[in-house]
Amino acid sequence: MVIKKIDYRDPGAPQEFARSLRKTGFAVISSHGISKSLLDTVYQDWAKFFESPSKFDFRFDAANQSGYFPFRSENAKDSSAKDLKEFFQIYTKTPLPESVGPATLQLRWLLIEMASKLLSWLQKETPEEVKKKLSMPLSDMIQESESTLFRVLHYPPLPKDLEPGAVRSAAHEDINLITLLPAATTPGLEVKDTRGNWLAVPCEPGNIIVNAGDMLQLATDGYYKSTTHRVINPAGEAAKISRYSLPLFLHPRGDVPLSPSLTAAEYLGQRLREIGLRK
Repeated sequence: MVIKKIDYRDPGAPQEFARSLRKTGFAVISSHGISKSLLDTVYQDWAKFFESPSKFDFRFDAANQSGYFPFRSENAKDSSAKDLKEFFQIYTKTPLPESVGPATLQLRWLLIEMASKLLSWLQKETPEEVKKKLSMPLSDMIQESESTLFRVLHYPPLPKDLEPGAVRSAAHEDINLITLLPAATTPGLEVKDTRGNWLAVPCEPGNIIVNAGDMLQLATDGYYKSTTHRVINPAGEAAKISRYSLPLFLHPRGDVPLSPSLTAAEYLGQRLREIGLRK
């Protein structure tokens, strides 16, 4: 399996993007116009936040799932070991720490704009027989959605008391429609191919990795498949280095039917309980 690298400016990009998501569940987007300097600023701001003990003042609100989630808060579905990460979740109305500059919200907005365009590409390139199964066009599903999540992830240096089976992010599929992931500060992301092999996802600075999520798979009745991926533990000196990543999880409105029996809100609640973020 080869993950397609696509030039965002290319006239054939919509077709190539849809084809790549169809075949592999992933694509890598270059020349998208989001500057590397903006990404670097966001990474620097949050590295300072995670280094500060004041992060515990922003502990997450269980009702709306926003704010700071301490180390080992989450596990992948069907995994008993907690992932080796801490993170901060940002929704439209989430207050940010004063130490974090405006670059974070600027990046979030740019990623949402890009994600919306990518979703419109999929709508255009998806076969008519699949579109007929949708409750509404994909691009309409996200209108006025307050569920889209921007997550700032910190994978600390590996602890010495590493429990058996604990990894930075255990094998999982994303819950949402599509995920946009600016290349992380270090490699480690892997995707599982149709033969069960794990392949490293390119981590070229500035590129944006895109993958299909479970909601897109459900809404399209499996036409676009949500591909299993993970973040592996580094070895040697790399195990002593923090890793940061900035995924944007594009979600529909809660009232959007994804199937005859499930709305987006119902499906999200079900999945959050499975990964330990909601009781």
